[in-house]
Amino acid sequence: MRHGDQPILVAPGGLTLRPWLPSDAVTVLAAYADPEIRHWHRRGVASEDEARELIARWSRGWADETTACWAVLAGERADVAGRVAIRDVDLEVGQGEVGYWVLPAARGSGIAVRALQEASRWALDELGLHRLSLGHSVANTASCRVADRAGFRLEATLRSVLLHRDGWHDMHLHARIGD
Repeated sequence: MRHGDQPILVAPGGLTLRPWLPSDAVTVLAAYADPEIRHWHRRGVASEDEARELIARWSRGWADETTACWAVLAGERADVAGRVAIRDVDLEVGQGEVGYWVLPAARGSGIAVRALQEASRWALDELGLHRLSLGHSVANTASCRVADRAGFRLEATLRSVLLHRDGWHDMHLHARIGD
């Protein structure tokens, strides 16, 4: 990963996945202010400076070969509609974990599924990972639908493993395996 630039990916339905830019800080701040994203993600972002630092951390993850994080662009104006990431990458054992969110205006349009499919295709076919895992609260039914539609099979339910603002949640563990 570190020996090349993070790729720009094109997904069906006019989506482009590109690395995050410092100028996206306002969008990141707005995303983490959204009640749904705040509910399902433990991290918070309190300022544009903090959002820029988070974007810088995502960029360092590429250089460290631990994370590939993309802004998902959609629509004619190519507005940022969401985020998809392959994180906790372990190139030696061929595994990583996926994460994603979609901004309110883009929800329900299939963007999460298409972005996740494209990022997963890249991780399995081009990066050479063997296994991608995806975890979400069992109460997050939208995320479960995204996982299923993106080809991630449900493997297990882990009890009381995710701490959210409203307490401990059981987690579904999904996975997608490369060829």
